[in-house]
Amino acid sequence: MTQALTELPDESLMLRYAGGDADAFAILYERHKRGLYHFLARQCAHAPWLDDVYQDVWMNVTRARSSYQPQAAFRTWLYQIGRNRLLDYLRRHEPLLLQQLQGDEDGDPLTQLVDSRAPLPEQVMDRKQQAEAIRQALAELPAAQREAFLLREHGELSLEEIARLTGVLPETAKSRLRYAVQRLKQSLAGWKGGAHG
Repeated sequence: MTQALTELPDESLMLRYAGGDADAFAILYERHKRGLYHFLARQCAHAPWLDDVYQDVWMNVTRARSSYQPQAAFRTWLYQIGRNRLLDYLRRHEPLLLQQLQGDEDGDPLTQLVDSRAPLPEQVMDRKQQAEAIRQALAELPAAQREAFLLREHGELSLEEIARLTGVLPETAKSRLRYAVQRLKQSLAGWKGGAHG
């Protein structure tokens, strides 16, 4: 793999892969494997079919390479495939979770945009406890809020991309992010200053 290849944007790499460059796919996979897996895992934690969904997403990417058109960011396209595959599996295995994921429990209009990248309250517990607390806090979020938060954090998607991908209005996507951040901060506030542990 040449350094020039590793410096190409995702969309160019996908077009090169469509032209037969396997190294381009390897770079795309390395760039996105962790974020995509975390997004899927946090949507359907402990599902026995999680790895199947993850592999299915990448198989869909390889099958779609010849028809790929960079009309949207590659990252958005990849997460759309991931979300679609997840919804397909949920329809078959977890219809109640699917209803939660597609529901809009927020309803309230957003009055200000809260940056979901703002750091969570400072934590003084060790890294393992911190990771567990964050996993638990994410698991307690309503499914639609968790999905929006994970698309932003792991997928690094913009609000407009999240809205398009989830089929909601931009205001709803903003609202979901806002409430997710508020709930996460509330859930994790108890760890600040070593209040727990």
